[in-house]
Amino acid sequence: MFKVIALAVAIAATTSVAGAQAASTAAKSTVKTGKIARQHKAKAAKTETEESPAALQKEAKISEATARATALKEVPTGTVKKYELERENGKLIYSYDISVPGKTGIEEVAVNAIDGSVVAHEHETPKAERAEAAKEAKEKKAKK
Repeated sequence: MFKVIALAVAIAATTSVAGAQAASTAAKSTVKTGKIARQHKAKAAKTETEESPAALQKEAKISEATARATALKEVPTGTVKKYELERENGKLIYSYDISVPGKTGIEEVAVNAIDGSVVAHEHETPKAERAEAAKEAKEKKAKK
């Protein structure tokens, strides 16, 4: 009888240890899988919200030089102070800030990076320019 009880205890102990090891392995696997899933989700969110300049450049059909020439045709006496390739309202555009001698503020000209057409042209006062710069800085800080 003693041998039967000892055998039963040994089997129970082995089963408990094996079960605990399996549970531990499953928990570790879940932790790793969860971590990888979170990393993947974070990477996907970054990709969706902020596209790299290289990715945008590959998508553009019009060169920056062609877009710049188009923007300067809109403001012939101006000088490009800043430009960027960005996605705005679902459209891929080159956005140019052009200063004009003797005029305060800037002319902002947006050129479609796919077909080369002028999407927008507006004058930005110095006050509006500062507000836009502050907004962009705040958005940039929030992304970090």
